Formats: sequence, structure tokens, C-alpha cells
Amino acid sequence: MINWWRGIYIILLVLLSVNKSYGVDPQFSQFYSNSLYLAPSFAGVNHENRISLNARKQWPQIPNGFTTYSFSYDRNFDNLNSGLGFLILNDYAGSGQLGSLNIGVLYSYDFRLSEKWHVRPGVHFLYTERRLQYDKLIWHDQITQDGITNSGGFENSLNHVGDIDFNTSVLTYSDQFWFGLTIDHLLKPNHSLYEHEGSDDNLGHLPVKYSFFGGTKFILKQELLRPTPTSMQIAYLFRKQDQFKQLDFGIYYYRKPLVLGFWYRGIPVVKPAYTSDSFVFLLGYKMNQLSLGYSYDFTVSRLITSTGGSHEISMTYSFTTKIKKKKGKMVPCPEF
Repeated sequence: MINWWRGIYIILLVLLSVNKSYGVDPQFSQFYSNSLYLAPSFAGVNHENRISLNARKQWPQIPNGFTTYSFSYDRNFDNLNSGLGFLILNDYAGSGQLGSLNIGVLYSYDFRLSEKWHVRPGVHFLYTERRLQYDKLIWHDQITQDGITNSGGFENSLNHVGDIDFNTSVLTYSDQFWFGLTIDHLLKPNHSLYEHEGSDDNLGHLPVKYSFFGGTKFILKQELLRPTPTSMQIAYLFRKQDQFKQLDFGIYYYRKPLVLGFWYRGIPVVKPAYTSDSFVFLLGYKMNQLSLGYSYDFTVSRLITSTGGSHEISMTYSFTTKIKKKKGKMVPCPEF
């Protein structure tokens, strides 16, 4: 028996890939644990070598829901005031594994404006690929009284398409505050899986995305016998991509070794229903060089009974390869 809801879901995904794209990039609730994906300015910002792994399962109650993985490595070069990083992101959904793959190199440079403030611009060059496994899909002309038959699928269609892209960002920070801006997809890469005779006919270019982020850090308690103070951080992230707008606003509480976080995702003053998305709860462990995090997105939109929320895990490991004579200025933003 054919699952018609799954069929409708797949068709919607395919239509997004062959017509004008109103979709958005993959997202992470723990966006600071995947800071290179947030902004290339974070490359090398922790003045050490850093490895980050992130995995997100979105809407698990929907068959073959959205799944996203990322891996990144970055390193700081003190003598050059620079950071260099490498990022891989893989995202897919649906029975046809409609997804994207990004592989890129990032670079950042740190300018000292004053005793308290630094500015860190960054760039990100990447290869991006969109793909779909047509052999796993069932088309309408395959459904007959005798069962499932062979089908040609879409004519003039591709199972994958690749392009190059460029992102840039700037980060301003002090010991207590940080602010940043990222502009993604400046080259508007092609994500359409349909062959076009001319570039003017192709409506599948990925739209430019703007991300504004920032926050502040408060020291709540600091004891002589407890070198790591208890702290609280307030942070936000606002994103705009084509017609889509989203605001994440939340708070972190850190008392070594545990981190508790609470977020709201949505724009409550705007009337359309899709601007109110979810609440996010975070539990993290942070000790010395290792940070582990788990978060759950509790859906509050019209999809509250249909998705099962979202699960996300993160791991970050920082290490040094040599003894540093001096420690650079650290960005006070969270690690989850």
C-alpha cells in the first residue's frame, strides 16, 4: 500500500528543486557550537586547534525527515593574527535523499581597534552540490492496476548539480560583548536539478542570506577556590533569506561543568504563523578542552502534533600543539 502523505511530501521537495527556490539553508539550534557555519570570522578565534562535530535530526515523526551533519577544523596563527578553517556540511531529506553537500575553506584576520575592542573579518570559499536519487522515488505514471512499473521520471533532469559559492562576515567583540554580520551565497549558486537552455530561464539559484548575531556575558559569581566563574550569557541570531525571516533569542547559564540553555525561535510581533516556530532546551557539559551538548526543539507552530520536534548533538574538542607565550583575547560568546 502506498503512503500518500509520503508521496506528497516528496513531490513538494522535488518541486522546490526544479522551480524557484523559496527554501532556506540547513540550520542548527546550537549555532555557536558550529561557529564556522555561522560566520567565517570564527575561524581560529579560540587561539587553539579545534575540531567540531554536529548532527541534527529535524522532525523525526515525518518519514525520512531532515538530517544534517557537519564537521569542521580550525586553527589560529598567533604570529599572523589569522585563523584558517575547513568545513564540510551534508544535508538530506525524503525518500529520494534530496540534499546538499558543502565543502569549503575559511580564513579570518583579527584587527585590534583599542584596548577593549577587536574586529575580525572573514571569508569562506566553498563548493556546493545539490543532489537527488531518482531511482528511490515513485512517480504517478508508475502506479498502475498491475502494481509499480518503470518510469522515466522527470525529463531533462539531473541527479546532481554543483557550483561554487562565497560567504563573508565581520565580528566585533570585547571581553563582555560581541556583534556580527554574515552574508552567505554572494555568488547565488545554482541548486536546480532541471536542465535549462539559458541562465535567464533558471530560477533555482540560491538566494543571498543575511545573518545578524550578538550578545553579552555576565559574571554572576567568582570565588577564590573556583577559578572558573559562574556566568550567564544572552545571545540572539536573526536571519533573512529571500522571503524567510527568523529570530533566535535565548540565554545560557554556566556553572562548571554544566551548561543550561533556553531559546525561543520565531518573531512573535509578526502575524504569519510560520514566524512562531519552537522553544529550544539545551543541556551541555564543558570541561577543560571538551564540550558536549544536546538540545531539543519543542515545536509550537501548527506542526506541533506532526513533527516530533528536533534533536541535535554537538561535540567540540580544542587542543594546543605547542606552548603559547601569551594568550590572545577570547570572544565571550557561548560554545553551544
